[in-house]
Amino acid sequence: MPVSKAPYKRGHKSTAARGSQSSVSCSFCGAMTPRHKCIIQHRGFRITDPGLKRELDLQSVSTRSEKQYACPRCARSRGIVEHKTGQQNVKRPPRRSVF
Repeated sequence: MPVSKAPYKRGHKSTAARGSQSSVSCSFCGAMTPRHKCIIQHRGFRITDPGLKRELDLQSVSTRSEKQYACPRCARSRGIVEHKTGQQNVKRPPRRSVF
C-alpha cells in the first residue's frame, strides 16, 4: 500500500526535531513567545559616509549589532510589520431578515 502524504505542510521549517520550540522573551515588552512566531530585527551602528570611512580605521571602531526579538503584538504596534488588510476592512451590506 502506498503511503499517503498529509494534506498540509508544516508552516515553519526551522525546527529540526518535532515538539515544542524554544521560547524567547520580547525585547520590548518581555513576553515569552515561541521563536518561530517572533519577528527578528537587527539593530546596530553602520558608517555610511565614504569620506569618514576612509579616515577611520574600521578595525578600531566598534560597530556592534544586536538581534532583537519582537512578539507579534509589539511588532504591529511599533510598525515593524503592517496590520493585515483584506476582509476586515471591506464594508459588507447589512443582512436582510428572513421574516
